[in-house]
Amino acid sequence: MQIHTEILLATAGQVTKNQLVKQFVENQTGGYCSLVLEDKQVVVLKDKKWKSLEDIRSIAGEVSRNLAAQKVQTATIQADVLAEKWSDADEAVTAFVEGWHLGAYNFDRYQSKKANPVTKLTVSGADSALVKIGEVRAAAMAFSRDLMNELSDVLNPETYPEVLKEHFKGTKVKIDVLGKKEIEERQMNGVLTVCRGSKYEPSFVEMTLQTDASKPLVALVGKGVTYDSGGISLKGGRDDSDMRMDMGGSAAVSGALSLLAHSDAKVNVVVLIPMVENTPGPDAVMPGEVIQFKNGISVQVGNTDAEGRLILADGLIRAEELGADYTVDIATLTGAVVAALGTEMGGVFGDEELAYKMKKIGDQNGDFIWPLPLVDAYEESLDSAYADCNNISSLSVAGSITAGLFLRKFAPKTNWLHVDMAGVMDKQKPKGYYTKSATGYGARLLADYTTSLTK
Repeated sequence: MQIHTEILLATAGQVTKNQLVKQFVENQTGGYCSLVLEDKQVVVLKDKKWKSLEDIRSIAGEVSRNLAAQKVQTATIQADVLAEKWSDADEAVTAFVEGWHLGAYNFDRYQSKKANPVTKLTVSGADSALVKIGEVRAAAMAFSRDLMNELSDVLNPETYPEVLKEHFKGTKVKIDVLGKKEIEERQMNGVLTVCRGSKYEPSFVEMTLQTDASKPLVALVGKGVTYDSGGISLKGGRDDSDMRMDMGGSAAVSGALSLLAHSDAKVNVVVLIPMVENTPGPDAVMPGEVIQFKNGISVQVGNTDAEGRLILADGLIRAEELGADYTVDIATLTGAVVAALGTEMGGVFGDEELAYKMKKIGDQNGDFIWPLPLVDAYEESLDSAYADCNNISSLSVAGSITAGLFLRKFAPKTNWLHVDMAGVMDKQKPKGYYTKSATGYGARLLADYTTSLTK
């Protein structure tokens, strides 16, 4: 039997004309409630005014997840309902659709019991283009989630490029994959060093979307460590399964490119992803070894678990070689950023004006981020006795800052930002439009940041 739900406001006549129904709705906690009204299943949105677009995405995600669990096949909401609760009706439609599709997201390919499909949503009276935008944004973020959730023996440095090729087939994205030989020829020695313990050979992926060559070139560099055991400096966690998500930066830049490509944005963007697996092995890099980078800087490997910055260094050098006008690197880089900001926002370092620009974008699109300083006085903590610098700080504090200071040595001198997304990598329980899984953080942030630079 087909189950359909209509989504109403608490002020709707069907609700207010019956005092018992009205009182029932008022007594329910949360932003909505479900009930049977005149032999029809309905969802009633409470009177509380939405304070932000994130409120809209969150309530939509919760309703969607709830209806999917009830095996409701279809739902309808009037565009006027959204307009009553948010000043910009167009924004409300797009945000509601985006949250709806993300809220019922599931990564269940390895589970015997599959999740119920998302309830099909109709926004009556809405421009179909606005609905489409919400769907495209949700799909890009879901793609990032899928990449992060995938198992490391399925998504590894050798298979990852093929996954990207398949995803971007039929778009205007051009993909160039460098194998180990080409990486050696390009002197990407950070990548070559980190991968030495793995059974998988490294890859370096360049993806280009140039729909308007007159726009400034934006380089997005994403850390692609498909599993991080720590290497010889082995991690000691009780359950390290989430270290398959240490390629979250690469998922973010891939999701951003997907959003740009599928929304026909006028951009000039290159995505750079160094791909490695960091594991111990007979040939693994040992603490104390020195890497000579292409830009002339030598680095002592003080700790093999600080590997992300070593491969990002190669990506940043490549961004400068390509003449990028703006560069952003993003990574699940440090536990220190979690101590500083918690699990609701990432940290951004670098050009102060651009950092605050990115913060405003995140405030709107839900990928929240906070500008943090690069404290020059801490740079001496990266000193090495026998190389130009160490990949690990001698300080016991400010680890996210010193990681940023390390990356600054390799970044283009102007218009560079570094995003540390370690704290927002995943969620431990469903909330709003997030499920217990990878978040897909960064896809919207980087796509919207890129388009903001090209207007």
